[in-house]
Amino acid sequence: MQYLDREGITFCCRTTYDENAITNAVEIYDSMSGAVHFMASNNDCGVRDFDMERFQLSKHFRFDWPVNHTALSPNGKLIVIVGDSAEGLLLDSQTGKTIQDLHGHVDYSFASAWHPDGSMFATGNQDKTCRLWDVRNLSSSVAVFRGNLGAIRSIRFSSDGRFMAIAEPADFVHIFDVGSDYSKRQELDFFGEISGMSFSPDTESLFVGIWDRTYGSLLQYNRRHNYSYLDSFF
Repeated sequence: MQYLDREGITFCCRTTYDENAITNAVEIYDSMSGAVHFMASNNDCGVRDFDMERFQLSKHFRFDWPVNHTALSPNGKLIVIVGDSAEGLLLDSQTGKTIQDLHGHVDYSFASAWHPDGSMFATGNQDKTCRLWDVRNLSSSVAVFRGNLGAIRSIRFSSDGRFMAIAEPADFVHIFDVGSDYSKRQELDFFGEISGMSFSPDTESLFVGIWDRTYGSLLQYNRRHNYSYLDSFF
């Protein structure tokens, strides 16, 4: 972990010495004690939680399949785990105990995210769908959103909870209006492989990274309040 406002490294470690040691995702968060932690999702079938202030591993959860992504709930009590399995998991963040198996997807999953109010979370899968889940009833997903061409590789909720964005591997990002019960949507259609996306903290912009050799760029889409949709800006 590197400082952005000054020179130097704040935290450096090797997550695993396993040969299949790819780190697929990292989430930085403030723990319930106030210490800064980060959670790493690894291809060696593990999820590891590191205390960045004590420079030590604090938790290590093991699974039967490579973990592609994790998402910690806003209150820090629950973790969504997805990976090379058709089923996802909802865990207790302190004990690692499984609270609920998540059934519905039919292929491997790559993305997950929580709504800021903690009542909903979403998972993205190679079956070209994003599923929305309600923590009050996890027997099945409450909604299914479909992509155009490929797997759902990234999911983001805006910090105000107004929008959910999902990204395919290339060419398409879909934005849903949460306030309309996800019925209103906008599709961003461009050319290039998508490396990632994120809403700005003030929710005024959506940034999409393009890693294509020819069209590599960072696209910025600004929020249009009068019309309640995002307008592109280059």
